[in-house]
Amino acid sequence: MPVKNQFAALLPEITAWRRDIHTHPEIGFETHRTAGIVAEKLRGFGCDEVIEGVGQTGVIGVIKGRTDTSGKVIALRADMDALPILEASGVAHTSGTDGAMHACGHDGHTSILLGAAAYLADTRNFDGTVVLLFQPAEELGTGAKAMMDEGVMDRFGVDEVYGLHNTPGLPVGQFAIRSGPMLAATDEFFIDVTGRGGHAAKPHETVDSTIIASHIILALQTIISRNANPILQGVLSVTSVDTATHAFNVIPQTVKLRGTVRTHSPELQDLIEARMGEVITKTAEAFGGKAELTYHRYVPVTINAPDQTEFAAEIATSVSGGCGEAPLIMGGEDFSYMLMERPGAFIFLGNGDTAGLHHPAYDFNDEAIPAGCSWFSELVERRMPAA
Repeated sequence: MPVKNQFAALLPEITAWRRDIHTHPEIGFETHRTAGIVAEKLRGFGCDEVIEGVGQTGVIGVIKGRTDTSGKVIALRADMDALPILEASGVAHTSGTDGAMHACGHDGHTSILLGAAAYLADTRNFDGTVVLLFQPAEELGTGAKAMMDEGVMDRFGVDEVYGLHNTPGLPVGQFAIRSGPMLAATDEFFIDVTGRGGHAAKPHETVDSTIIASHIILALQTIISRNANPILQGVLSVTSVDTATHAFNVIPQTVKLRGTVRTHSPELQDLIEARMGEVITKTAEAFGGKAELTYHRYVPVTINAPDQTEFAAEIATSVSGGCGEAPLIMGGEDFSYMLMERPGAFIFLGNGDTAGLHHPAYDFNDEAIPAGCSWFSELVERRMPAA
């Protein structure tokens, strides 16, 4: 198709952008260099408006179509931040920042949307307005919310919002999507266990916080297996245990536990949080100690709207010849905050047979760029056809 062929021709240039961003990874909201590059390129493409510093370091570009009889506005999103991981990919464009790398492909997402922006600003073969959302801090789960908190959707009159994410294991350039819940709500919890510390040789004089913590960890696993409806998917994992003392002959006064809960259903999310409080408190009391739960709900469930999902799949099929059914995933994605504001869809783009996301050997597959750019561009032109 013409659009895809054009992006194939542009692949070397877009690849150079991507690899430059990869070499200079920035974490969280500290995406100053990346945001600067994005803003500079958007201005160079001739975007009608470029706004920096949205949601701390986010960038917004606005492209008006050849006509605007419909008044329709579509937002397209890409994330810009990297992860605090030491890269071990061995590629020539490896990270030049110790302890930081683009291990999730946000360098690819940013470059794909820049490529689409260049094409849309040049051709303007649509009726309406495109709003480009380049966000920081997706890995913190707070970047999209920071931009939404500034009223971006209302400010630009956005009607729909779309985004994509690369997926290792899916053939290069292929797509997958599902309607309704797609990625999980991501919650974090902390448990403070208090006993009575003492000498390890005199356990009868203590209330052993490590015993209490161990029983809490095991008891928490019964919430999913015995309290939750088996039809609903959920994960409860204790991922950290800290006694605050490393002496071999001391029974600690306190133990701190930390972990995560992943759900696709608000009903199950409510159940798990409520049962955790009960199980933790009663288990500690049974052993003569105390325990307190602190529960934080971070990224909500990513829910694709039916109409926009069907359309996104249709465009993906036109670009790549097909669009598969994506599985439910327990990972979280803060694009969910944008989908809470406006109907839209989030789609997976194949990265081929590469290392997994968040792995030190991962690298975005540049061969996926033309399909990603084409999907964004075709989506705009066919959702807002030129008058």
